[in-house]
Amino acid sequence: MTKQPSPRMRKVNELLREVIAEEVTQLKDPRLGFITITGVDTAPDLRTAVVYYSVLGSEDERTATATALASAASKLQAALASQARLKYTPRLTFSVDESIDIGMRMSKLLRELEESDG
Repeated sequence: MTKQPSPRMRKVNELLREVIAEEVTQLKDPRLGFITITGVDTAPDLRTAVVYYSVLGSEDERTATATALASAASKLQAALASQARLKYTPRLTFSVDESIDIGMRMSKLLRELEESDG
């Protein structure tokens, strides 16, 4: 079980999520799909941060989006450096947030159960 972040770290995570979400909408990379930044988990030393995102589309579109985000990491870090007043600008890595896909699968299963019972 992971430890809950302190109130300060929750604020830092939310600030980074907001800045990154805004900056991603400004990216002109055609490989980016319909993407949502769902959260950020920053290390306590502020040196690294994992950015969680969800993307709608096929597996090819998801792969293309992952590639686009990885190539835009330095631009997003530069935006963080200019907009967020932090001692360090964290090095960003990106990870797909599977929770939305899991929720959609659960909803589908529940609908199927209702239909088979009714």
